[in-house]
Amino acid sequence: MLIAFNKPMNTLSQFTDEGNWPGLKRLVPVKSVYAAGRLDRDSEGLLMLTDDGKLQAKIANPRHKLAKTYFALVEGVSETAAVEALRRGVDLKDGRTRPARVAAVAEPDWIWPRDPPVRLRKSITDSWLRLTITEGRNRQVRRMTAAVGQPCLRLIRWSVGDWTLEGLAPGEWREVVP
Repeated sequence: MLIAFNKPMNTLSQFTDEGNWPGLKRLVPVKSVYAAGRLDRDSEGLLMLTDDGKLQAKIANPRHKLAKTYFALVEGVSETAAVEALRRGVDLKDGRTRPARVAAVAEPDWIWPRDPPVRLRKSITDSWLRLTITEGRNRQVRRMTAAVGQPCLRLIRWSVGDWTLEGLAPGEWREVVP
């Protein structure tokens, strides 16, 4: 079984609650599935869940280089130099990232309101990036955008491989074909 789930903001990528943060069991009443990869508590979007250990490893393990696409709202205007740096790969404390596919984009028309809303500052512009990476380091996209001087304000994973969020509101899930 493979499930595509739209993980809401402030939900953990595990089935158990932890402190004030709810886990997946409140939203996905399916037994014996586990997250194939993770999304940070403050990130939103596509999280794949499966009961197949081999499929879980294929999705989650960076050695398989499965592409993951994100939309990131970042501080500042995404200029060519920042985008080019992300495309080449950036140096992080845990090493250089693989090159990413990156484009400055308009705010996607499918974006839902976030709860709580993003705190935007009137004196600082913001812009959207679409990034596709083939790794899965801890908070990688956030660290990459920060490394090029554009801190991430909101992060939504749109796709994992060929699976997408299309048609899923936050908290919704559907079974998909592996």
